[in-house]
Amino acid sequence: MRHFLEVDDLSRPELERVLDLASMAEPPRVLAGKGMALIFEKPSARTRNSMEMAVVQLGGHPVYIQADEVGLDTRESVEDVTNAMAGFHAAVGARVFEHSQVERMAAVDRVPVVNLLSDEGHPMQALADLLTMHREFGALEGRSVAYVGDANNVARSLAIGAALCGMTFRIASPGGYTFPDRDLDRIRQHAEPEVFDRPEDAIAGADAVYADTWTSMGQEAEAEQRRRDFEGFQVDERMMGYASAGAIFLHCLPAHRGEEVSDDVLDGAQSRIWVQAANRMHAARGLLAWLMGEVKS
Repeated sequence: MRHFLEVDDLSRPELERVLDLASMAEPPRVLAGKGMALIFEKPSARTRNSMEMAVVQLGGHPVYIQADEVGLDTRESVEDVTNAMAGFHAAVGARVFEHSQVERMAAVDRVPVVNLLSDEGHPMQALADLLTMHREFGALEGRSVAYVGDANNVARSLAIGAALCGMTFRIASPGGYTFPDRDLDRIRQHAEPEVFDRPEDAIAGADAVYADTWTSMGQEAEAEQRRRDFEGFQVDERMMGYASAGAIFLHCLPAHRGEEVSDDVLDGAQSRIWVQAANRMHAARGLLAWLMGEVKS
């Protein structure tokens, strides 16, 4: 039984195999006649659509479950919900507020559990990011990605995934928005991240530049303060000029246009955001094929 709660639940060879499976023109129908429960405490258009279509393309049937249908730790304990879903489904995915909830699901250990997002990590997004860069550049060893913004769950998973692939991960954040020691310790198990307080320094010579919204879901009350704190951190054409020739721009979406990124970058020739979004489905398909026992040749 294997679970996927963070990118480094995979070894480097396993991660490479998942990316290979994600690129298969005819994915194996390892979920034929089976279902996958998709529990969403937090809504997401991209996560729902990518996961549902990945399950369908593997021959399975996805079931989307909203928070009030299960009531994690209110109507029923996380463990009871997981045991119930395991009686119907071959796998469970969960998009939750607290990472401890997906850890408790995995501890039940009846079917594979996939972290669709938690307050600590967003490993499914990181898989799509790595797949996008792999398709763009080929081998990722020696490449670099510069993340500009809040050192959040997206940044943590990307940092871990980049390190596993032999990439250099750089991050620029204003004071108060840097990685906590706990996250740094996890990332440093694989490689030392390069940390900057000026975005120009992080972006200089990078192969990929990555931005995320300054205000994530649940932080709306902090939006105005965050806009002030992140002044000077917008990725615009001037910022992209510091990157390597041929650099690409990435964003996990949804984007706040005119805040963390300018329209001319988001819609420009270097942007790969729509390919990256579509790769959420391909990456999910690769992961599920691997978790469900696809023969690793």
